[in-house]
Amino acid sequence: MQNQGFLFNATIMSESLAVCDVDEDLVKKLKKFRFRKETNNAAIVMKIDKDKQLVILEEEHEDISPDDLREEVPERQPRYPFNIYKYVHDDGRVSYPLCFIFSSPAGCKPEQQMMYAGSLNKLVQTVELTKVFEIRNTEDLTEEWLREKLGFFG
Repeated sequence: MQNQGFLFNATIMSESLAVCDVDEDLVKKLKKFRFRKETNNAAIVMKIDKDKQLVILEEEHEDISPDDLREEVPERQPRYPFNIYKYVHDDGRVSYPLCFIFSSPAGCKPEQQMMYAGSLNKLVQTVELTKVFEIRNTEDLTEEWLREKLGFFG
């Protein structure tokens, strides 16, 4: 009987986890970003406005490498960097994959981690993302790391 009560309490707790909505202007910007014509690396960094319970735009970057993007992502706070990366395949083909990275550094506040983790699926579904990666240490966000991750997609 105690185990059933524990499961019931865990279910109530997970249902009460704050899942944030995505700002409508941000959704439009992200959809436009997906279909941009430019052939350079670019990024949009998103964060959660805790008071509004809303995923919002923090910064936009043009001509930014993964290594430079790493410098824009806080070391102790979660963020959602979304970038277009010029990827040259081994056979010479060039593609521009959309890479969504959930940055959830170790050492940030547990309530922040839960809020970002709880809102991740809604954001991914709203913007229809397919290449979703997670980092726990901002130092891991390098061009080499991103190329390795993208290598799995052929």
